[in-house]
Amino acid sequence: MPGIIGKKIGMTSLFTPDGKNVPCTLIEAGPCVVTQVKTLENDGYTAVQLGYGEKKAKNTTKALAGHFAKAGTTPKKKLVEFRVDDVTSYSAGSELKADLFEEGEFVDVVGTSKGKGFQGVVKRYNFAGVGGQTHGQHNRGRHPGSIGACSWPSRVFKGMRMGGRMGNDRVKVQNLKVMRIVADKNLIVVSGSIPGAKNSYVVLEK
Repeated sequence: MPGIIGKKIGMTSLFTPDGKNVPCTLIEAGPCVVTQVKTLENDGYTAVQLGYGEKKAKNTTKALAGHFAKAGTTPKKKLVEFRVDDVTSYSAGSELKADLFEEGEFVDVVGTSKGKGFQGVVKRYNFAGVGGQTHGQHNRGRHPGSIGACSWPSRVFKGMRMGGRMGNDRVKVQNLKVMRIVADKNLIVVSGSIPGAKNSYVVLEK
């Protein structure tokens, strides 16, 4: 069964029947339009392509405009493909909404984490720094220290943890419980946090 594309709205919390306060994330899930159905005969595998979010025609390339016109739908901002075993129940132009899921089941959420820019080793990898401001050092508090290279091997090993770009990565959070579904507004409340900033795109997978 395919998943659905959505948008992260924000965080809230819900009380369970036994009185526990569970932190939750509110997601606008769909409506998503089936923009293409891929079959074994035509494409070599079976999959369903979904589109989400309205996009202006003037900002759409001619290739994509023809793709959406073939499906009988308006241009979409986000396209995601889901592998499925059986595509006979899907047709181009049909819609998938939040009622695809049920309360109590578990889903995986894929998103893009917040970008932090170029960060040092203390923030990026939780290094402790090289110690205090004693013994004559005054500007090395948050530096990485030795990186272990000498006359042999005369190079830095691949994978050495150093400063660099942090965040803005594809992140999947697994086994989040669907706490509540508001079908008429296409809203899904899942337990816990998900990657990304507010209004960023996410993908829910069963």
